[in-house]
Amino acid sequence: MPAPLPTGPLVTRTSLARQLRDLGVRPGELLLVHSSLSSLGWVCGGAVAVVRALLDALGPDGTLVVPAHSGHLSDPAQWSNPPVPEQWWEVIRAAMPAFDPRVTPTLGAGVIPETVRTWPGARRSAHPQTSSAAVGPRAAEITAGHAPDCRPGEHSPPAALEPAGARVLLLGCGYDACTCFHLAEYRIPAPRVRVGRPGPRGWEEVTEVSISADRFDELGRDFERDRPVVRGRVGAATARLFPLADAVAYAERRLPAHRPREQAAGHPRD
Repeated sequence: MPAPLPTGPLVTRTSLARQLRDLGVRPGELLLVHSSLSSLGWVCGGAVAVVRALLDALGPDGTLVVPAHSGHLSDPAQWSNPPVPEQWWEVIRAAMPAFDPRVTPTLGAGVIPETVRTWPGARRSAHPQTSSAAVGPRAAEITAGHAPDCRPGEHSPPAALEPAGARVLLLGCGYDACTCFHLAEYRIPAPRVRVGRPGPRGWEEVTEVSISADRFDELGRDFERDRPVVRGRVGAATARLFPLADAVAYAERRLPAHRPREQAAGHPRD
């Protein structure tokens, strides 16, 4: 029996770039993008076409930024998707390769960020679990200085994007993917946790602010109700566009009411 035909819509680099411009993406701006390729429809050229469309909409003076997280470089005792047997933990800790910004793949953020990470001229920040990747004339500036004990905090790309007037594009995904909300967690009273990861000299533990996106969708609904957020369609996906600084300031005020009852300790395996 032949496979069913795709339902579409058929999406191309040209149609995506046009819809991004119609949504309000401006040439020359700084844009932090969270994305879902599958939400867009049948994309001719896949993730490469999406990245090209984003760069087309931003123009030669714009800079594209994406999360390039590698949460798999974490303590196997915290993995839940899937878990591994306890008797494996010490072997995994001893054998896990340390973070290398040139070759460590992204995990859990989707195929579009991984495509940006490997794009010619891309820069990547140095945090071994929550790095960002960027392409464009301000890529080096935005990805520099990411402190090894500061996931998405004051010494990270989201913090660098805030005063630079960057905007956030949620392309087919919800506010649970909105990493700039985490920056607010560093600015309100929050517990600190020990986070395990492979380091250049073997297994290491560092103290980090405990972060969790468990109620970010709820926070995002309130943000969208109270603040101006541009909504539209790009391909088959719902897209949202808003200033990063506005989202961080809103989260600083409202996040205490939306915090999970128990903060996540480190990153589970995605």
